[in-house]
Amino acid sequence: MRNHRFYIILFCFLFTSVFSQAAVISDHALEKAISDTLTYFFQKQIAGNTSVKSIVLDKKKHTLTVTMDDNLAYLPLKESEADQMYQAVQTLLPDSLLKYHLIITSEDLPIQQLVPNLYRTSIPKDKSRIYANNKRTEPLVRDLSKPFVIKKGLEGKHIAMWQSHGLYFNQQMNRWQWQRARLLQTVEDLYTQSYVLPYLVPMLENAGANVLLPRERDYHRTEVIVDNDTSDYHSRYIETDGKEHWITGDSSGFAHRQAFYVDGQNPFRTGTYRQVKTIKKGKASFVEWIPNMPKAGKYAVYVSYKTLPKSPDDALYTVYHMGGKTMFKVNQKMGGGTWIFLGFFRFAKGMSDQCKITLSNISHKKGAIVTADAVKIGGGMGNIARIPNPMGDMTENKKSSDTTRTEHLINPLPIHYTLQTSGYPRYTEGARYWLQWAGMPDSVYNKSEGKNDYTDDYQSRGFWVNYLAGGSQVLPKVKGLHIPIDLALAFHSDAGTTMNDSIIGTLGIYMTHINDAKFVDGESRWASRDLVELVMDQVVHDIRRAYEPKWTRRAMWDRSYSEARVPEVPTMLLELLAHQNFADMRYGLDPRFRFTVSRAIYKGMLKFIAGQYDYPYVVEPLPVSDFSAQFAGQNQVLLKWKAVDDSLEATAVPKHYVVYTRIGHSGFNNGQLINDTVCTLEIPSDSICSFKVTAVNDGGESFPSEILSVCRKSDSKCTVMIVNGFYRLSAPASFETKDSLAGFLDGVDHGVPDHVQYNYVGSMYEFRRQIPWTSDDSPGFGASNANYETKVIAGNTFDYPFVHGEAIAHAGYSFVSCSQASVCNREVSLNEYPVVDLILGKEKETVMGRGARPAAFKVFPKTLQNAITGYCQSGGKIFISGAYVGTDLWDNPNATDADRKWAEDVLKFKWVNDCGAVDGKFEATPSPFAFSGHYSYYNKLNRLSYAVEQPNAIDPAGKDVFTIFRYSANRTGAGVAYKGSYRTCILGVPFETILPAERNNMMQQIMDFFNEK
Repeated sequence: MRNHRFYIILFCFLFTSVFSQAAVISDHALEKAISDTLTYFFQKQIAGNTSVKSIVLDKKKHTLTVTMDDNLAYLPLKESEADQMYQAVQTLLPDSLLKYHLIITSEDLPIQQLVPNLYRTSIPKDKSRIYANNKRTEPLVRDLSKPFVIKKGLEGKHIAMWQSHGLYFNQQMNRWQWQRARLLQTVEDLYTQSYVLPYLVPMLENAGANVLLPRERDYHRTEVIVDNDTSDYHSRYIETDGKEHWITGDSSGFAHRQAFYVDGQNPFRTGTYRQVKTIKKGKASFVEWIPNMPKAGKYAVYVSYKTLPKSPDDALYTVYHMGGKTMFKVNQKMGGGTWIFLGFFRFAKGMSDQCKITLSNISHKKGAIVTADAVKIGGGMGNIARIPNPMGDMTENKKSSDTTRTEHLINPLPIHYTLQTSGYPRYTEGARYWLQWAGMPDSVYNKSEGKNDYTDDYQSRGFWVNYLAGGSQVLPKVKGLHIPIDLALAFHSDAGTTMNDSIIGTLGIYMTHINDAKFVDGESRWASRDLVELVMDQVVHDIRRAYEPKWTRRAMWDRSYSEARVPEVPTMLLELLAHQNFADMRYGLDPRFRFTVSRAIYKGMLKFIAGQYDYPYVVEPLPVSDFSAQFAGQNQVLLKWKAVDDSLEATAVPKHYVVYTRIGHSGFNNGQLINDTVCTLEIPSDSICSFKVTAVNDGGESFPSEILSVCRKSDSKCTVMIVNGFYRLSAPASFETKDSLAGFLDGVDHGVPDHVQYNYVGSMYEFRRQIPWTSDDSPGFGASNANYETKVIAGNTFDYPFVHGEAIAHAGYSFVSCSQASVCNREVSLNEYPVVDLILGKEKETVMGRGARPAAFKVFPKTLQNAITGYCQSGGKIFISGAYVGTDLWDNPNATDADRKWAEDVLKFKWVNDCGAVDGKFEATPSPFAFSGHYSYYNKLNRLSYAVEQPNAIDPAGKDVFTIFRYSANRTGAGVAYKGSYRTCILGVPFETILPAERNNMMQQIMDFFNEK
């Protein structure tokens, strides 16, 4: 914009400011040109615009400073983009100003200083953003039983994180309620947990981090406390003296003496703890906590202790569980007086020496003081009781610890209140209540002094971070638990809707406008912006590459949100997507999306911390594939698998593998390190042995593979090959019309959760897009029921070869198992086995979101069809069960005539409809084959098995094939069997969903059919 008007203004400016050093250039045309140019760069990445606030020429400093509004600082920046902006603005300046050094600023920083340290090559790194947390200390918890060492991950790092809101007590309404509305089958208070608990936290822990949460992480309602003062369910606390003797400590410890707790009551101050001096060698003193478990299951294990001036940094805990024993070193110099998480372990029902926790006084340092207090197993129910705080005219102004209260309102009739707990599992509740149960001082969780639980909940999270870090090198002058927190993350979803099915997308928030943009330790708060940009870059990149190219990247806000402002460590508040927006949640309800997003967040956090500590990071690998388990000898099993390349991360390359083993119904052991993709293991006869494999590198450990099982029967009739073909994980069925209706139809197909689901509240009932939100009780479009919000829903466990194998072994057969991929890739030959059992579960071709990427989980891909055809032509006998065995071959736009002909000619069945039944019952029908009995399967959501809402109805195709089972309600076909040159048995109900008491009878009949003459 080099026009005559600009030169006239510039001349006037130079003449009038001859005696000044700096002055504002006022030229609206130039300002607009710069604003438009930088808005172009802005809108290439995020929606919105940016504008010039001022242009200042400083002749003394020889600078021309263009100050933009704060929006420009919300833009992600790399060095190249900053350079391009400078070059673009330079072209707009008149020749007379080109001799001045151009500076473009936003939020009082030159824009090149907005580039995160990790992305800088030519720009010097900002040392003020490097976290002053380099003092070497033992981590809070270290697992000694892992068969590998992490060198370039998050080993020794401490991360504080929280999964948004939770159930809270509304004082004015005198009720416990969610902090957000029930929308699109979930509620934010539970929804964010579906990322944090099953995916993000384990990924960080697999990379070596200690992750601390201000909410309960175990969804079990069962909770067992074992303590030196008092224990639940007659559990036992036992001390054994060795060279040194246990004594009672001088100050308070934990005791669970009440059914519920009110304001001001801290269970960590109502009991005692025990202590003993440490020894380096000799006869050890130890404690045993032996729980009496009401139910068998996999539970979280927490320990508590007292931190003393002479506490050791290597207190030795051992957890004895159904898979063996796992040993930990706990740094008791930090974390005393709260619950410290060790891990999840499988415990048997009842009480035994095989399921317990022990603590020894053996240490590398003699004369330190190791302490022992309570152990907590399981999640439990909420036990914080609330009552409306006195407000307005009250008959009495009683203390909040009173169990009743009477209030006079405008209506002359009084309201009589009583204390009430939530009645919900503790994992559903907000941080404010867990923090009280976990021994935090009320100054952390009760800022309102009992008047407003809502504000207390979101404020408590930041103060909790500071209390964790207090006394450590992070916050040395603040009272706390001495845990050196490296960063904090608040994981949220957002509100907002679109009517055109566009994505609202991802927003990141940080806070610098406090304390001169510094944390207490002197580090620049701009480190938080680095964290936000690294995480958002990774999240948006990975979503666009994997699922949705049009995923929206929103801004990075520098705003005063409590959760971003209060923590004195680099902190990010993440608004991942809009839980109110249908287009977002078609992705957000899919477990695959949640895995990928969680992995992206983990990678962003890893990159940030690696940059802070200046080491080359390595990302933990993806799970292995093509897994198979076959006999290698009389009492040996040969395991094979393949590494998986990560197209989104070059460093995620496996170096080693860990094979975990489970015998019978026990738990998995601690694993053994394998340097190859094949190994041979000894197995006992007549026991079902199960295996899973993880990939390992210097960055950490992958998630586990599917679980395969084998059993070598001493008197086996033959060996059956079980092929696992059930890998589907998906969101519920969804729809949209051209007018104004859309939503999820989980009554048709709930989708498939990953292992378990605890973010589901109930079916959606409001499908009209135009219905607006008016309150959380009347949330408009997307409104959902609440009948499942305290229930855990079973999903795909990837452990069905065990279920099928148990019935096969009961029928007198040995069995081995493999993945479908190993068959399709010809690593396993079905022709070696007289009988094959193909598990298809709820496998069905499924798209994610709007279907921007190809569908996954096709039931019978061509490679599998070819393998089955070859097997049948060789005279094989194959049992196939699945809810959608015919859907992809008939009721699918991608289905072909060749697909249908293959099913009819080879498998000898044809599809009838996609709703064979809804009542969960089928029965044998007369046929030439000896099938009999009445059967039930899981057709409603439950905690034991995934549900089959509407299985296929199927009929025979061709001769020598007959209907053998019919659905009880409508008499349509539920199963067919063919007996000719080979044999097939096709069941429209997944075998593993048949009730356990009926499975053995069903499998026995199938095996008899295959082996009768």
